[in-house]
Amino acid sequence: MWELGETRVISNQLGTITEGNGSYTPGTIATATRLVLTPKQTPQSISVVTRQFMDDFNLNAIDEVMRHTPGITVSRLDSERTTYYSRGYSIQNYQYDGIPTLDNGVNAAGNNLSDTAIYDRIEVIKGANGLLSGAGKPGAAINFVRKKPTADFNAHIGASGGSWDNYRSELDVSGALNDSASVRARAVAAFQDKHSFQDHYERKTSVYYGIVEMDLDDDTLLTLGADYQDNDPRGSSWAAIPIFNSDGNLNKVSRSFNPGAQWSRWEQYTRTAFASLERHFASDWVAKFELSHKLNGYHARLGSLSGGAPNPRTGSGSALYSGKFTGETKTDTAELYATGPFELFGREHELVVGTSYSRARFDAKAYDAAAGYNNRVDNFYTWNGNIAEPDWKLSRTDDLTTRQTASYITARFKPTDDLALILGSRFANFTRSGDSDQKESGRAVPYAGVVYDLNPTYAVYASYTSIFNPQSSQDRFGKTLEPNEGDNYEVGLKGEWFDGRLNASLAYFEIHEDNRAEQDRSGQPSQVLSPYVATKAKSKGYEAEISGELARGWQVQAGYTHKVIRDDDGDKISTWEPEDQVSLFTSYKLPGELERMTVGGGARWQGKSWQAVNNPVRGREDYTQEAYWLVDLMTRYQFTDSLCGQVNLNNLFDKKYFTNVGFYNSYYYGDPRNVSVSARYDF
Repeated sequence: MWELGETRVISNQLGTITEGNGSYTPGTIATATRLVLTPKQTPQSISVVTRQFMDDFNLNAIDEVMRHTPGITVSRLDSERTTYYSRGYSIQNYQYDGIPTLDNGVNAAGNNLSDTAIYDRIEVIKGANGLLSGAGKPGAAINFVRKKPTADFNAHIGASGGSWDNYRSELDVSGALNDSASVRARAVAAFQDKHSFQDHYERKTSVYYGIVEMDLDDDTLLTLGADYQDNDPRGSSWAAIPIFNSDGNLNKVSRSFNPGAQWSRWEQYTRTAFASLERHFASDWVAKFELSHKLNGYHARLGSLSGGAPNPRTGSGSALYSGKFTGETKTDTAELYATGPFELFGREHELVVGTSYSRARFDAKAYDAAAGYNNRVDNFYTWNGNIAEPDWKLSRTDDLTTRQTASYITARFKPTDDLALILGSRFANFTRSGDSDQKESGRAVPYAGVVYDLNPTYAVYASYTSIFNPQSSQDRFGKTLEPNEGDNYEVGLKGEWFDGRLNASLAYFEIHEDNRAEQDRSGQPSQVLSPYVATKAKSKGYEAEISGELARGWQVQAGYTHKVIRDDDGDKISTWEPEDQVSLFTSYKLPGELERMTVGGGARWQGKSWQAVNNPVRGREDYTQEAYWLVDLMTRYQFTDSLCGQVNLNNLFDKKYFTNVGFYNSYYYGDPRNVSVSARYDF
């Protein structure tokens, strides 16, 4: 095998910075336990999408990143809403630089539409992550790690154009603000104006980011930063295309069909200000205090031809669904933790202790169309979105406040050089007040993991992680169900080659879920309108993943996932998430006279998936999407040391597929074949 090139390694309390090292694998990460560990030392499955991978495959939105992440299912419900799934569960836990953001359980918008221009890498830790995330679901947590300033001057400008008038520009400038480089800053700006394969749809996205690092002395680092994003679409759909026509057959329309009205829009925005103070002490201890203030909001005026079952001969039988919504979530977070080594029984171990506070206030208003509005559409199949917007009347207000306080502790014991035992727990208090009140006090969320090095290359591991999520669902007696609980059990094998430039993992997992809220279909008398019962579910499966440098200039990211989730009765559930998925992406920098050229590509495969839907003729039935492949290609040419050009081709064979079926009895098409051409100049 060829000799591998040097990799630049720059680390901090969040792990190794991936920007500039050309790698598809991380060096170290801290997402699982707050301990800075290599993937091999971490007793959980973790997928990391590095800066180089995002650049190679032109991944400018989080939706695109998640589609390229092994084991993640992306279900796009309509033009603006997307849900991510892992191990059978929707992902609700998000972190920014390791700090969790509360999920109100409502449409607080702004997370999964984030632009990637400001991020160094995106980490996905599989399974329950209650130790650091607090309340949430047991499938996975996503950590967005922002770009950091550099001591040396670095800058680039980029521009691209692609299918459906997709134009984008980006500027990134970083460097020292004084001679000693004790003050460093970075600014990023990006703007995208894109149309779509769907008629009368377009979206404009604006992104701004600034960060300053100041060395107050040799041991103290102060960081201040802010980011801003606007997503402003036109022609937004609200749900998608009705699945069936009135004959009970698939309602086939062109991929360009947009059920949204021309005036329909769903603007979303996010604003964040953050600060941290990091202090290094003697004996390698570090303390860090972090603050974050975040606004997520939306302004939506929606009209969509999303209901009914149109007559295939006359087009009759459909009407416009409409609504106006405004809302904003204000989230304030504070976290203080310290980490460092300690000695016990003559050996050195590691410890993390921390405490956190989060408060999220959600305020929203909903409006209905005023009386007298004509929402009739004469012919579904000649629809072009041209319909009058209604006058609006206020119908509902929402006010919801969520608070979470917690303390946590994690210790990594080293009984021998080859054995590491990680034990920890989070002690959480949770309250939610507003339309529904929930409270949990003194909740313990344990964590346990063990890693044994078989040799310098391979390690075996086992772990237990947990999470809980208070819920508002009530049983037929009006009693609120106990918190939803998820316990993740995992065993696996990890490998590391070439000083960490190549990592691989193989894992078997089980998730045991308790108090899963399911609709009560017993038919018994109920004191509430929509009663629920608490049930159990179990998800189990295995994952394999490899990422990094196979040989000099040859990068790879690949994974295979198999999972099945069943309910109390042994029936399969969450079946729209496929049981089997394969992901393989690679790039290769050609040698010799072609050394200025990089070629690459990849493919995603998923097995069949199905969803229960309502057929107007046959009643309740399963709709199945068969297995399919999506193939992408890329090539880049380095014209000079500063200037490069790149071409990306997605969905090479123009496969028709659905990203969702069943959401309000509708389906949504995935992107057809598309191409982008980009150029970048580095200063």
